[in-house]
Amino acid sequence: MTSNAYEPPSVWRWNPANNQAFANINRPTSGAQQDKGLPVGRHPLQLYSLATPNGMKVTIMLEELLARGHCGAEYDAWLINIGNGSQFDSGFVAVNPNSKIPAMVDHCGDVPIRVFESGSILLYLADKFSEFIPADHAGRTGCLNWLFWQMAATPILGGGFGHFYAYAPVKIEYAIDRYTMEVKRQLDLLDKNLADRRYMCGDEYTIADIAIYPWYGAVMRGHAYDAAEFLEAHTYTNLARYIEEVRQRPAVQRGEMVNRPFGSKSKQLLERHDASDFELRTQDILDPDPPEEEQTAGENAQRPN
Repeated sequence: MTSNAYEPPSVWRWNPANNQAFANINRPTSGAQQDKGLPVGRHPLQLYSLATPNGMKVTIMLEELLARGHCGAEYDAWLINIGNGSQFDSGFVAVNPNSKIPAMVDHCGDVPIRVFESGSILLYLADKFSEFIPADHAGRTGCLNWLFWQMAATPILGGGFGHFYAYAPVKIEYAIDRYTMEVKRQLDLLDKNLADRRYMCGDEYTIADIAIYPWYGAVMRGHAYDAAEFLEAHTYTNLARYIEEVRQRPAVQRGEMVNRPFGSKSKQLLERHDASDFELRTQDILDPDPPEEEQTAGENAQRPN
């Protein structure tokens, strides 16, 4: 434990020059910081995002809908570079006043509908297309239980464990132990739930799986925080089986590529406007993953939304 105890001041003051991780994009106020609009493509669904785990939830969902033949799920995906502050452009803030990716606008009706928070977008699309969510009340409730579990639990994984284990300027034993214990409890919970289920809610693949896979798949595969060994990820065998099965879905592999400006060049699709955008990379995304670190997505990847 550190011997230099921190004594909080009576009133906290922001220090924008503290040189800590992601200090350039974090601040204690909300709202637009620059006047810049958003592009709009030809499809009714316009997605503004980045391939963090939160962003991948939505691109995976859209690709899964297209795989099931829903042509109305065609979409334009525009890259929001959170490293340079694009999430604070006035156009993006008008869609999501919280300045976090992903955000979506549905132009299908007379009045565009803005949708933000990844869980809200998943639920919106599931209801819009009547897919990936059980139709019966009990099944729907069970699915939403796990969807909202992910929304509530994963901030411990990202903003808690991930930040203090991988990003904090000093290693704080208390903080790392505190959040490691909870993350391992989460992995154990998922592992036990999957002991007698193919997917989180049973035999049916749902938005609960689409929400859970990007975060916990990244941890289990060693792509988030380089912590798989530290967490003994290989010991959660049911979860490992599940992650690999979901990863093999072609729509998941496509969704993981969209709005991705980091990692292997062969797996990057900075913008997506048509299914043909994937054609030149089809073989690449079916090849085994090379070792790589996916943490360059930045602070937004720590905060599930």
